[in-house]
Amino acid sequence: MRNRILVGLAVAMTLAAQKKPVTDAAVKRVHASALLIDTHNDFPTEQAGQDRPAGPIDISLPAPMAHTDLARLRQGGVGAVFFAAYVAASYGLGPRAYARAQQVIDIIRHDIVEQHPKDFVLATTAAEIEAAHKQGKIAVLIGIEGGHAIEDSLDKLREFYGRGVRYMTLTHSNTNNWADSSGDVNDPKVTHHNGLTDFGKDVVREMNRLGMMVDISHVADKTFYDALAVSSAPLIASHSACRALADVPRNMTDSMITELAKKGGVVQVNFYCNFLTTEKPPYATLNNVVEHIDHIRKIAGINAIGIGSDFDGIECAPVGLEDVSKFPNLTRALLEKGYSPGDIRKIYGGNFLRAMKAVEKVAAAK
Repeated sequence: MRNRILVGLAVAMTLAAQKKPVTDAAVKRVHASALLIDTHNDFPTEQAGQDRPAGPIDISLPAPMAHTDLARLRQGGVGAVFFAAYVAASYGLGPRAYARAQQVIDIIRHDIVEQHPKDFVLATTAAEIEAAHKQGKIAVLIGIEGGHAIEDSLDKLREFYGRGVRYMTLTHSNTNNWADSSGDVNDPKVTHHNGLTDFGKDVVREMNRLGMMVDISHVADKTFYDALAVSSAPLIASHSACRALADVPRNMTDSMITELAKKGGVVQVNFYCNFLTTEKPPYATLNNVVEHIDHIRKIAGINAIGIGSDFDGIECAPVGLEDVSKFPNLTRALLEKGYSPGDIRKIYGGNFLRAMKAVEKVAAAK
């Protein structure tokens, strides 16, 4: 027992010695200097439940059972957030999926942005994100999670773009009529397409033309490589992690990460315990998030990393990153790890803004 205690103390002392000493003032200064963009937050969908509630959702009220509310967004220094219009597989591949996406978009636009104009502003471009930040407001953006929401229609895709949607996750955990998902890739009862169908490739091309970011979180590996080959703009993974550190199909392989980075794309690191570690029971901490960030940096470079927490879409968040107010803890951990203030600004929003601007540039040239 005594030997185990001594070994434990030695390990703890070694880890402590490896950390760079960081003051509270330094954490506050660096955190305030960043434009923190969280590219995946499910608060509107989580609050809506299966059907639209009788009254509006009020993000300004404390929400102790959720990961997100206005006060905690401010406390966490969040400068911009993509609220996901998440469409579960249970809505099917027809009109109910389309209607559900529209319902959640209404919540984002009206219940959040229009009801709180002093705090939030709807943004549809990278420049509008930056302008909102200068005004001291939180930029709200919209991403559709689940390509089945477009009901196999490019017209509906264009309609969603007109309503402010700036990325679409090609699949959720369900394979749709034109793209394979990682969520059911081994299910023999599901009809698979070996990646993207011809129509699926047309969806990617139309997203490029519109200036809507192609999000490859949740897709099967072959779908990823098909999208990468077809897209003339950088891809994003709005909320993904590293398969090398947590071997689940939902995560990205080293090859996927490096190939995404070569085309200017960004991996927005997910905070879900099950995607950060495969230990049983799944139990993750802030350090696991740093490990995934560090792994991406080592294999693909600092320019390939972003933040996509998946708050309010996950039932287990890391200790130390329990909700949107805790982002300064991540800043401290990255500084202790030796990341520079410039590195942190890239991770928190600079890399994503670069990719978004590249997508906009491709669209403007078409």
